Amino acid sequence: MRWLATSTVALALFAQGVAADTFRFTAIPDEDQSRLVERFSKVADYLEGRLDVEVEYVPVKSYGATVTAFRNDQVQLAWFGGLSGVQARRLVPGSIALAQGSEDAEFRSYLIAHRSTGLERADEVPDTLEGMSLTFGSRTSTSGRLMPEHFLRQRFGEAPDELFSRVGYSGDHSRTIALVEAGTWDLGAVNFSVWEAAVEDGRVDTDKVAVIWATPPYPDYNWTLRGDVDARFGKGFTEQVRAALLEMDDPELLASFPREGFIPADNALYAPIEDVAEELGLLR
Repeated sequence: MRWLATSTVALALFAQGVAADTFRFTAIPDEDQSRLVERFSKVADYLEGRLDVEVEYVPVKSYGATVTAFRNDQVQLAWFGGLSGVQARRLVPGSIALAQGSEDAEFRSYLIAHRSTGLERADEVPDTLEGMSLTFGSRTSTSGRLMPEHFLRQRFGEAPDELFSRVGYSGDHSRTIALVEAGTWDLGAVNFSVWEAAVEDGRVDTDKVAVIWATPPYPDYNWTLRGDVDARFGKGFTEQVRAALLEMDDPELLASFPREGFIPADNALYAPIEDVAEELGLLR
């Protein structure tokens, strides 16, 4: 297994004509790069053992770059969020969502708040958010922007920039947590699994920042595969990849996502995400 240090390196290698039988995958950069490399290098080792081809993990620096790499066949498989998966499959006809985490069928976002706001956890979005500052994650993050914005619009009947004093985009969930903890923003929208993993690892000071609300469930992360891999890697390769993902059962490997396991998925499961993205004008 090898992994490529940056997307720039990946593009340079493609320009030089690397081996056509190397299977490459990427993942949305929803946490800091060092943690992603650690997580997905292990996944590359696992896939290489199961697929009997050389496998490389290709890190990228943004959600948009993940979709671009998939569209340009710089990677053949990607761990997408709900929205980025929809975008990628629209751009590459025949591509399929193979699997999702067992938690992804009913995923949630958390709204977190700095303790100075005085907000406490509640079953409904608090009425007193108006005029506070809010940071989302990436602009195209399902759990860090798309669905939290959707539910906030439902609740208040206003766009975020009309409801809040300031609206920002941190770039990833780890950064959102850090910024709200520091008091740079009053509120933040984050992926519930990243939050819970960070709390469990002691990377969050819960005396300074806390969850105040959880969204209703929605479908999110997914492994999406290009539809032309059988032609490139051999008949039945799609089913080999599907089986490798669904049979991933090493607790250490799964904990790095973190997921309890992977279950079957298909494109139709993400129709609700596509509908919301259309509503908010996030699909071309």
